[in-house]
Amino acid sequence: MPDRQPSLDEQIAIYQREYGDLDPRVEQVVNALSRLERRMGVAYGRQLATLELNNPEWEVLKELVMAGEPYQLWPGTIARRLGLTPAAMTHRIDRMVTAGLVTRERDLENRVRVIIGLTDAGREKWLQVMRRASVFEENLLGDLSQQEREVLGELLTRVLRRVEDDQPDAGGRLTDLGEPV
Repeated sequence: MPDRQPSLDEQIAIYQREYGDLDPRVEQVVNALSRLERRMGVAYGRQLATLELNNPEWEVLKELVMAGEPYQLWPGTIARRLGLTPAAMTHRIDRMVTAGLVTRERDLENRVRVIIGLTDAGREKWLQVMRRASVFEENLLGDLSQQEREVLGELLTRVLRRVEDDQPDAGGRLTDLGEPV
């Protein structure tokens, strides 16, 4: 039994051997995207670790930045966007408050609710991640011309829109599909 993963071409050849009705061009795209996503996830995870941040914390920082100034959201809003339960969100926020990345304050308009806010340290951490990610991503696409990057971006966006239109309730987490995690 070989220890190494088959190359993409080998994988597609195996699939074709086992399932003759396969379109190898479709499989090349889908499997290349899948492998790329996995490897990019590992690379991003390593970068986050060097900044003493994990992916769940990054996701919260990203949501707060995406909200725009004053970089505040209700925990329930963040939890829904990330496909989390309120309890999981509370645990995540607790760690981030302790780390000084976010604040948790009472909503002055509704004292029952709390608002999560991005601290200066949290925004700086977000910027550090973005700087490193930009270098990684530029290197990732380094073999592509500007025109090729543009075409690839447009094509992938079209595919993404198709998936989002076909499955609007699937935000990318297995919990969205009603399956156990």
